[in-house]
Amino acid sequence: MARTIKDGLVKDPVQFSIGKKILMLSVAAMIPFLILSVVLLLSMTRYSRTYGELVSNMTIANNYNLNFKEEMDESLYKLVVGYVDYEHIHEDGTLKDPYELIGELRGDFERLVDITTEPESRTWLESLIRNIETLEKRVNDILENIRIGGKYDKNIEELDNNIYILTELIQENIQYYIYYQTKSIEAVTDDLQHQIGSFIVICGLLVVILVAFTIAMTFVVTGGILHPVKILNDATKKIGSGDFAARAMVSSGDEIESLARSFNDMAEKMQALLNKTKEDERRMRWLDLRLLQEQINPHFLYNTLDTIVWLIEGNQEDEAVDMVVALSDFFRLVLSKGRELISLREEKEHINSYLGIQAVRYRDILEYEIRIDPSLYDYQILKLTLQPLVENALYHGIKYKRARGYIHVTGTREGDDLRLEVCDNGVGMEPRDLEQLRRDIRRPCSETDKGFGLANVNERIRIHFGPEYGMKIWSEKGKGTTVELTIPAIKKESGGEEREKG
Repeated sequence: MARTIKDGLVKDPVQFSIGKKILMLSVAAMIPFLILSVVLLLSMTRYSRTYGELVSNMTIANNYNLNFKEEMDESLYKLVVGYVDYEHIHEDGTLKDPYELIGELRGDFERLVDITTEPESRTWLESLIRNIETLEKRVNDILENIRIGGKYDKNIEELDNNIYILTELIQENIQYYIYYQTKSIEAVTDDLQHQIGSFIVICGLLVVILVAFTIAMTFVVTGGILHPVKILNDATKKIGSGDFAARAMVSSGDEIESLARSFNDMAEKMQALLNKTKEDERRMRWLDLRLLQEQINPHFLYNTLDTIVWLIEGNQEDEAVDMVVALSDFFRLVLSKGRELISLREEKEHINSYLGIQAVRYRDILEYEIRIDPSLYDYQILKLTLQPLVENALYHGIKYKRARGYIHVTGTREGDDLRLEVCDNGVGMEPRDLEQLRRDIRRPCSETDKGFGLANVNERIRIHFGPEYGMKIWSEKGKGTTVELTIPAIKKESGGEEREKG
């Protein structure tokens, strides 16, 4: 099937996608349920709102049913007997202002009158409002008598014949209101149950019809899907067994054809990636071998052995023994039991052995210092990473200075990375030579004529850790050279290597 091109991108034509087929089936099956669900949702919403209003109204009424009569009777009685005067009633935590009680009661139940539609409940609410008005008048009379004074008996009579009777009537009004509101809740619940029962019956019938329809449509839809899926599955198994030449030839005109084409592209990329990985591994082996050959340099070995002989002849047996031990440590760490990664501690010991050997030969011109924080010793580094840099500093920097020089090796951690520096105060380089060296270390090691050791280190780091890591060089003629390496901070853990985040 032809592929269309638009805006520079290749697009796969899909005549009748799987999504459309499934969508049509889903829409046909879901529309009746959707309609029923909307109807049920609206009914439930209406029920929930009505039920919530009824419960809220009953909660308000029940609160007054429990507390109003007792609080009103007690407060007025204690005002009449002189237990407290009206101006200081708020200071007594057990009593309440009768006018505040009446105001709260009137406000809440007038609001209930406005929202109540059930006739019996509304009748009792209206009776309650009238009793509240009467109660307020009687409270006015009692408080006026208290203000005038000398009418204790009359106030007691008012309490017995009016106040207690009115609060009793108000409580009775509230109880009847709660009773009829409860009846309303029962009616609402019965209506909801009836609607749910009807909904279940209709849904049962629809399910039977839709199951039969869905089964028929499923055979039609899956018939056009399963065959190309089987082709794609067979090709996947071949890829899984290592046959990267396998391809899925599908022409179904839907997403499976597009998926098969993407699968084929992926298989091609996997083959290319596998070839690249093999090539990278081959290059790493070659680079390791070349660098190992550089380290087992016959001239270095001859010179070191000559120095040992010279020390022995000069009766400096202890220095000769130290040099033999350093040489042994040097070659032991060069081999590293075939490991590609070693700890920073081992690499430090390696350059320490190397510089210790060279310090005997070049004792008049060489000083060195290695300052790497012990907390970094367990981090991993490619073997033979720092030693070529130190060797380069000695032979191309310090040796031609014709004066005493130093090599300074440092290691620090910055975030998720390690930064390692080798600095010398040797002869340095001209800007032109520095730029040439920077270009050389960015090229493949096999194409580099000069600076092989530096290029080798840089290429191995970039292959192993990625192109964002590697080497930087700064140099100034007559002042020295600094080489900086950046590698990821990786620790050797019990379960294998893992990146330690800062």
